[in-house]
Amino acid sequence: MSRFLVYTPPAAGHVFPLVPGLLALRERGHEVHVRTGSGLVEHVRAAGLDAAPVDPRIDASVKRSGRGDDMADLFARGEWEIEDLRRAIAAFGPDALLVDTNTFGAATLAQTSGRPWAITLPSVLGLRGKGIPPYSLGLAPARGPLGAVRDAVLWKVVERVYGRMLLPGLNPLREGLGLPALASPLDYHGQPDRVIGLTGAPLEYPRTDLPPHVRLVGGGTWDPPAAAPDWLTAPGDPWVLVTCSTHYQADEALAVHAVEALRDAPVRVLVTLADAYDTIALPPAANVRVERFVPHGPVLAHAAAVVCPSGMGIVTKAVAAGVPVVAVPFGRDQPEVARRVQQAGTGVIVPRKRLTADRLRAAVTAAMALRGRARAVAATLDPAHAATAFADAAEELVPATDRVLAGDR
Repeated sequence: MSRFLVYTPPAAGHVFPLVPGLLALRERGHEVHVRTGSGLVEHVRAAGLDAAPVDPRIDASVKRSGRGDDMADLFARGEWEIEDLRRAIAAFGPDALLVDTNTFGAATLAQTSGRPWAITLPSVLGLRGKGIPPYSLGLAPARGPLGAVRDAVLWKVVERVYGRMLLPGLNPLREGLGLPALASPLDYHGQPDRVIGLTGAPLEYPRTDLPPHVRLVGGGTWDPPAAAPDWLTAPGDPWVLVTCSTHYQADEALAVHAVEALRDAPVRVLVTLADAYDTIALPPAANVRVERFVPHGPVLAHAAAVVCPSGMGIVTKAVAAGVPVVAVPFGRDQPEVARRVQQAGTGVIVPRKRLTADRLRAAVTAAMALRGRARAVAATLDPAHAATAFADAAEELVPATDRVLAGDR
């Protein structure tokens, strides 16, 4: 069969959603090798996949600032990714490459490698489309002639803004490898043979004009296996999971307001702080438990609601588990993901600038009232189908005849 080389940044939210689809590829007889952050390698190996760490300079470059890694940080790794992926190609001899959307250097080299390649996108799709609101603003879809005018105008604004963010870092990488400069940031996802988006209904708007090379396969939900801790399954009030971003973005205020909002409510509160665990001491409360990290799967099985910055990973898991969401977007793709949750009827939004304990308490109550809707939406989802669709999309990179030849090596 075929060999797939997978290249990701050192970010769990970009690695773990791939695991079900990569395992589906392996089950079909393909060889799969993953290059990712050193702290994630053992998790990927434990899942049953071959994995190795990326260049240590890439790991060391991950910054902890209010925004997490900004575009300059991502482009600063570009040359290292090019060198690193070139070495990985030489060592593994892949038939096809799967490269994360945020590894701009690796994506540039993939385009010049002579091998079929795909960009993997663990979020909602940021491409124009009929009736699709401009990306990153978190706007609801608009209808009618005025809506079309709004979208046309604001898509141009988004294109200009992202052009200033993306093109000055991306085009030098491209030109260094003999590729033409891109005129628009929206052209980036037009370069690969496939874009494999780990998104779909209800978090993706219906599209009637999806580009022919784009595959929306559905959300991948995977966490390192873990048993439910005894305290989680003990009798008591329902749990509310409050989780900060696993990739640090200075969102500790969410945890602070959540403790204040829920400390006297008839719920038990689990706060997971990830890297923010070392930056803040939360006020004590009898019904609040604070952890650095607890695998979300067991928690969601016992949760009545999730309060989060609306990262794609936790939202996808919550929607699949039928748990309503209070989305408090802080940045990145979070305004878009938060809007999709609200549009699906499986959660509510609290704007970051309006975040107070009183508003958050009311939002949790409103979200918990959506439990029936959240469960009904979850019943329409099939995680196994998402993994199969991912494997199908990846296999499109390698024609069936080539797969047979690869299997004869």
